[in-house]
Amino acid sequence: MRKKLPIGIDGFEKIRRNDFYYADKSMFIADLLENWGEVNLFTRPRRFGKSLNMSMLKCFFEIGGDPALFEGLKIKQEKEICKEYMGQFPVISISLKSVEGLNFEGATAALRTVIGNTALQFQVLRTSDKLSIEEKAVYAQLTETGTARGGIFAMTDEAMTASIKTLSQLLAKHYGRKVILLIDEYDVPLDKAFQAGYYDEMVSLIRNIFGNALKTNEYLYFAVLTGCLRISKESIFTGLNNLKVHTISDVRYDEYFGFTDAEVDEMLEFYNLLSYKNVIRDWYDGYRFGSVDVYCPWDVINYCDVLLADSEAEPENYWANTSGNEIIRRLLKKADQTTRDEIEQLIDGSAIVKTVRQELTYRDIEDSIDNIWSVLYSTGYLTQRGRLPGKKMKLALPNREVKELFIDLVKDWFQETTLSDSARINQFCAAFPAGDAAVIQDMLHDYLWDSISVRDTAVRMNMKENFYHGMVLGLLRSQGSWLVQSNAEIGEGYSDISVCTPERTGIVIELKYADDGSLERACREALEQIKKRKYAEGLKRRGMKKILEYGIAFCEKECMVVMA
Repeated sequence: MRKKLPIGIDGFEKIRRNDFYYADKSMFIADLLENWGEVNLFTRPRRFGKSLNMSMLKCFFEIGGDPALFEGLKIKQEKEICKEYMGQFPVISISLKSVEGLNFEGATAALRTVIGNTALQFQVLRTSDKLSIEEKAVYAQLTETGTARGGIFAMTDEAMTASIKTLSQLLAKHYGRKVILLIDEYDVPLDKAFQAGYYDEMVSLIRNIFGNALKTNEYLYFAVLTGCLRISKESIFTGLNNLKVHTISDVRYDEYFGFTDAEVDEMLEFYNLLSYKNVIRDWYDGYRFGSVDVYCPWDVINYCDVLLADSEAEPENYWANTSGNEIIRRLLKKADQTTRDEIEQLIDGSAIVKTVRQELTYRDIEDSIDNIWSVLYSTGYLTQRGRLPGKKMKLALPNREVKELFIDLVKDWFQETTLSDSARINQFCAAFPAGDAAVIQDMLHDYLWDSISVRDTAVRMNMKENFYHGMVLGLLRSQGSWLVQSNAEIGEGYSDISVCTPERTGIVIELKYADDGSLERACREALEQIKKRKYAEGLKRRGMKKILEYGIAFCEKECMVVMA
């Protein structure tokens, strides 16, 4: 029986115990110990294995852990490391992924719950003969996250601020060993706070908690934090001189987040899917972490899982669809003409040169469009294709998946901005039943120059036409009384766009992309297709008395409209 694919499972123990497929990242442990840092921060995009690696660290170091989980993995060959470190430390493992709220009070309540649930994992402290009665009472308060119960009050603000350090102290005293601290998704509370309007309060709270836990904590052996963004030192890491930051630009640890090419080959061979390597590379490879090219593991695992059930399945936007992509939408709303041109270059497969700042506050992100480029790089929407002096980088879209995401978002942005001008839209639409090809062509030309075109020459012809098709379709559908259909069966085939108006005027539109730049020939081919497949006859059978036929050709930002 073949191994199951771990869709959405980021628990190391669950993967290993239940025979899920696992790409061996266990030498991350050895490198972490060899390249010692008391506080280590790893920033990587979402869905690149951060939580799974943190779960692996917990399973390796924690007292009472099961060594069998690591059988067959590379770290087991490191005998001295395993002897000295495996199962030797109390480990506090906290994920801040769920810390959010509509206001600061709601978010702090969520944080109390996370801390309380973490403290509850150490019930041994309630009866420990190493702790005093007072220390046990302090532990009890850490587990109280609601209202007053049984005479013990819920965790106070002061107790919450000192909670991680307090738990470290109690564990160190009980076990006689310093504590390893793992904090996953450390920046999520700040992101949520910024979006909801209580950023300053959350920054202050997180700064105090981290200051106690990481800066003045003599009970700490070492700590690992993960997140998507490196939040500036001045924001929450004030005075933390023992912090080692490892971003996606750094060579050290570059192979431990995401799948390397060799790991993808091994996985595809295991599942007999090597014939799909090229399409998987095209869609999901292209990220550059340090000096290593990596694939998005979430994408590879999901697509392989689908292929095992359906060998003809097309690739999808798995990673892109796990987020609201609000950051790109905010970028597009701020876009001036220069930025639009740069987005167009990215969609077209080119690179743009930008200064990348990898230490920001969330407030900085909104201050300048250039800061948003840095965030898009840090969060995986862009990747680097070369470094230049002065912190400049060549930035590009990593792969087909992210390109499709940008194209879809550009379409949405185009619809939102153009459809707001109802008078202009109505004039454009009225030109179709009026038979005014010149007005249609002029206005389409203006729309193309106002928006962002898609000029990718590496994809199929029908994919090139998608942007233009969607643009025209969206404009025509603004007319609420019209029946506007896309790829509907009329005549002896499927027309690109067909329209039936209340005045019983039928309009059939065929669109072509003039790959060689010959707009006139493309229009002629479009009209010939309308005639050959008898689209007009199909509209007549629907009761349309007057039929207008349009061939429309596009090439980059140029267009031509011809009426039969």
